Amino acid sequence: MVRRQFIQYLTLLGASPCFDFGYLASLKHKKYRIGVCDWSLGQNSKLAAFDVAKSIGLDGIQVNLGTRQDGMHLRNKNTQIQFRDKAKETGIAISSMAIGELNNVPYKSDNQTDAWVFDAIDAATFFNVEVVLLAFFSKNDLRNDAKGVDTVIQKLKQVMPYAEKNKITLGIESYLTAEEHLDIMEKVGSNNLKVYYDFRNAQDAGNDIYHEIKLLGNKNICELHLKENGAFLGKADIDWVKVSYALNDINFQHTKWMHIEGALPPKYDFIHGHQQNLTFLNSIFNA
Repeated sequence: MVRRQFIQYLTLLGASPCFDFGYLASLKHKKYRIGVCDWSLGQNSKLAAFDVAKSIGLDGIQVNLGTRQDGMHLRNKNTQIQFRDKAKETGIAISSMAIGELNNVPYKSDNQTDAWVFDAIDAATFFNVEVVLLAFFSKNDLRNDAKGVDTVIQKLKQVMPYAEKNKITLGIESYLTAEEHLDIMEKVGSNNLKVYYDFRNAQDAGNDIYHEIKLLGNKNICELHLKENGAFLGKADIDWVKVSYALNDINFQHTKWMHIEGALPPKYDFIHGHQQNLTFLNSIFNA
């Protein structure tokens, strides 16, 4: 055992005294790709996110399409070229895309967002990434909103053939239960519609995250968000070692991305704070 692995094992023992080293050994030839959301670096849809991510040592960044204020600027070809070139320059991949502005301008009720989703598919195709996250929080929350859910289902039925043609997966991230997500997916009827799973959001909504991971399985989860909302990973109430067991149990695909989001104490330095989070995640998933 090399010194680095031994230190990582000690870290795991601190997180879980009964950790199964045989389980860890089973992952030794696998490596999860770990990225970060650009907004979690204080660089929402900005080129500077690549430099910050490189300083941290991450593999990639999830890029937000933009905001109303900048006209959802990653729909613009010149802006796309700048981001593509910055990714090449820094060696930091554009791991996936997100439309965070849907939280403020709801997909479920504002028709201007329809074009955003189609354009995000085009941008993802240009960047050669596989996933576009659709955010359903705040004004776009689907909980206890049957009308909103029905509207979203009809809109997704219209856009999914275009996503399929371009080999893009749309990922729903919301407070809904796994069962509710599966119901939407069944009604839309596309293999390119999946759940963008966020353990913190699910647990905050009162869901059993370990049951949900098993219920959804690898085929229905496109990517992961790892966060603690104002705390370092491993310093709140989610058992990330247990999460790693659950992902291993469903044979979660190691080529899929996991992204750090919202995992820093208030006003903490982005670089050093995320380096701590990355070290923690590597000790569990990539030892």
